[in-house]
Amino acid sequence: MASKGNILAVDDTPASLKLLSDLLKDEGYEVRSAINGELALKSAVSNPPELVLLDIRMPDMNGFEVCDRLKSHPKTRDVPVIFISALSETEEKVQGFGLGAVDFVTKPYQREELLARVRTHLEVDRLRNHLEEMVAERDEASRTELNTGSLKRGIVEHLIYSIGRMPEVADKHDYYKALSYAIRDRLQHRWLSSMRTYVNHKPGLKMVCYLSAEFLLGPHLGNNLLNLGIEQAVREAIVSLGLDYDELVALDAEPGLGNGGLGRLAACYLESLATLERPAIGYGIRYEFGIFEQLIKDGWQVEITDKWLRHGNPWEIAKPEVSFIVGFGGHTENYPGDGKEPLRKRWVPHRVVRGIAYDTPILGYRVNTCNTLRLWGAEAIDSFDFQAFNHGDYYRAVNDKITSETITKVLYPNDEADVGKRLRLEQQYFLVSCSLQDRLSLLDLGHIMVRDFPAYFIFQLNDTHPSLAVPEMMRLLVDERQLSWNEAWDITQRCFGYTNHTLLPEALETWSVPLLAELLPRHLEIIYEINARFLEQVRQRFPGDENIISRMSLIDPYGDKHVRMAHLAAVGSHAINGVAALHTELLKTSVLKDFYEIWPERFSNKTNGVTPRRFLQLSNPKLGGLITRTIGDGWTTSLVELGKLEAYAEDVAFCKDWRAVKQENKERLAYYVWKNTHIELDPGWLFDVHVKRIHEYKRQHLNILHIISLYCRLKKNPQLIIPQRAFIFGGKAAPGYFMAKRMIKLINSVAEQVNNDPIARRFLRVAFIPDFNVKNSQLIYPAADVSEQISTAGKEASGTGNMKFMMNGAITIGTLDGANVEIREEAGPENFFLFGLTVHEVEKVKREGYRPASFVESNPQLAEVLQLIASGHFSNGDKEIFRSVYENLLNSDPFLVLADYADYMACQDRVGAAWNDADHWTRMSILNTARSGKFSSDRAIREYCDEIWQVPQAPVDLANY
Repeated sequence: MASKGNILAVDDTPASLKLLSDLLKDEGYEVRSAINGELALKSAVSNPPELVLLDIRMPDMNGFEVCDRLKSHPKTRDVPVIFISALSETEEKVQGFGLGAVDFVTKPYQREELLARVRTHLEVDRLRNHLEEMVAERDEASRTELNTGSLKRGIVEHLIYSIGRMPEVADKHDYYKALSYAIRDRLQHRWLSSMRTYVNHKPGLKMVCYLSAEFLLGPHLGNNLLNLGIEQAVREAIVSLGLDYDELVALDAEPGLGNGGLGRLAACYLESLATLERPAIGYGIRYEFGIFEQLIKDGWQVEITDKWLRHGNPWEIAKPEVSFIVGFGGHTENYPGDGKEPLRKRWVPHRVVRGIAYDTPILGYRVNTCNTLRLWGAEAIDSFDFQAFNHGDYYRAVNDKITSETITKVLYPNDEADVGKRLRLEQQYFLVSCSLQDRLSLLDLGHIMVRDFPAYFIFQLNDTHPSLAVPEMMRLLVDERQLSWNEAWDITQRCFGYTNHTLLPEALETWSVPLLAELLPRHLEIIYEINARFLEQVRQRFPGDENIISRMSLIDPYGDKHVRMAHLAAVGSHAINGVAALHTELLKTSVLKDFYEIWPERFSNKTNGVTPRRFLQLSNPKLGGLITRTIGDGWTTSLVELGKLEAYAEDVAFCKDWRAVKQENKERLAYYVWKNTHIELDPGWLFDVHVKRIHEYKRQHLNILHIISLYCRLKKNPQLIIPQRAFIFGGKAAPGYFMAKRMIKLINSVAEQVNNDPIARRFLRVAFIPDFNVKNSQLIYPAADVSEQISTAGKEASGTGNMKFMMNGAITIGTLDGANVEIREEAGPENFFLFGLTVHEVEKVKREGYRPASFVESNPQLAEVLQLIASGHFSNGDKEIFRSVYENLLNSDPFLVLADYADYMACQDRVGAAWNDADHWTRMSILNTARSGKFSSDRAIREYCDEIWQVPQAPVDLANY
């Protein structure tokens, strides 16, 4: 055990000296003893203690003389001295303090009193030493320098002055926050320099404004240390403070501001924008409670509130001076117009809230560019009604505050009920209104004409959630700034781009006309006007074709009227893009087919990408290090450099190192799984990983059917030998998604049966990792051997998890869906396990009348598997638990699980055969990483900047502050 402190005890009475020494040693102190003053001086000078306990009454040389000589020597003058005396005269105490003593203890001393005084003076002296070190280093290092001394000083200063803790009583959470503040200082230096560069820009500099309802950032600390290049310096600073670096990094909370791929993509794009030195700001919502934390209890998903702000957020900076008023409800009024518009409108809201900015710096990799993520929090205009309070109506006194803050309370409220729909619509409008007002206010500050808005800012709509930006921009320009409709529409179209992320009809957002009329009456009027003018253009293009008018209308004319938000975004934007080559082609031929026929020039593909800094360099440092030692570090900012690894795919030594890294990563994940599920996984087995949002179209149930099939084979033939495989699942189901939550229960029930069966468990293990998120994904992606990307062809827009797995050397088993098509093209068909119906075959099967039962009738193995589920074998005889899963597959099977079952089984057999050839498998793994260069978010952002946004590079020089 580490010593609590080094103490020199001095007393001429042996019995007293032994008693004192034993007492201190029992408390964990290291104690040296001296029987007289001369010995004490020699011992202290040769090895200065942290504290001296000194008896006054000693022969030859008394304690006062010893103290005087200690204080005169340069090596011992700062060592605190506590006098011990049987006397307590004031005169002696005055003399002792005059010589430099810090305290007195009277004999016979009380144990607790003595220990308290020793502990206090050791702590005070250590704090003094810390402060002296900081003063000494002040001339050598400024607050924003990156060396170990400056970082250490910054941590201690923030601990004392920002958090208000003395180092001696601070816990690890205090030190984590102090460390984060110290790193944020370095980010702020770069942020201020970036803002100065953008303000003093040359003509033509433009900024991207990325509007997204989700930003799934992941923990900040590790990523910021990587991008600054100071992990080693911070390690040294932390160790010098007697702390554990990895413990502090592990405390970094994950802001749960997203549900999955959409939010993670937005976060990757912000990081790449900064790395490529492109001016940008991300706009989102500061949800007080993010995506729920997932627990698994008795196999079922249980949702727990994500209180990610419980300990505060050291990375954000509240900016209450940046605030805007947002209205809801009320009515509109007409009033006489001007030469531009004969009739004007004004909106009189019934309720208003204030949006407050919270800024988080987003740093690029090894550059000075630091952009901003600005999240909006909702507050009441007046948070307390004194009149109501004074009348005893305490609830009404704070009701406005509670109602207003509800808007940003929770990510994606359950919108099955009307109150949930209302809140979600309020959130979407709140986001776009605050963001547009923010940029327009900057024009005013710079005395820039509003007609020049598109020359300075381009807004990208990340899916349909921010589509209300189109009518809101029109309202701000026409109603607030008195532009003509045509002037405003020209500006609006030129400053918006729209990224579509879904082909699923149910995911294409619509809002009911009555709800819009109630919450946003002026915006509904504007939408009707946009629609009328747009449909007039369509009629001129397609005279007499009322079918196309119905299809393209912004308002669905059938049944209860709804506004089609994807149509609104498409009409209001000058550019429309899909997120994978296949997805973009399907947009052109299905979801937005009519719009493509009118405006083919607006459409383009921008295949998604992910940042290699977080998802390879940070998540998989051993593999990143091996790659850098082999081909250099150019791949960190130019991922196509990984192609150089192809030359080493058959190098024996390199392949051995590659396998060793994978094995170590699998050991890390196996330990994490054991710690969180108590399921043992053997790192020597094949790790078959399926982690993503739980949804029927992602077909986790197809995977589980394969596992049950293997289980049946082993039970029928206990002598059978198959490749040993660990099936690892993870992902969250939407709280109101009945079928998805049943799928989670089925996975866990099968896991319990398989993992405890003496025959099956020799070859199979199944684990469901709770609460899949960015943080634990950084353990999962590096450990995977097989990446399950098995969605129904034509349903997944792109995917990004598939890219993260590929970068880390996993081999994909998948359909020709989303970005899988391009992954297979890049990796090579021989390094990809392909199965399943194609998009055209899926359409053909459905067109001809899909009857899932026919696949069961023709496949005895499939029939056996389904019967096992229906019989209650995996539910302790309860046939009701999984009845809905069984009947859904047998009677409707909307995502063609049974149609693809046989081909999936055959493909999985090929996976097992390939795994048995370790050298061949290693080569496939290396080539997947080597050929993943296309899937960097840097490539995607460069395409957006050059082809849609026209946002040039703007390098930043660090300014002196």
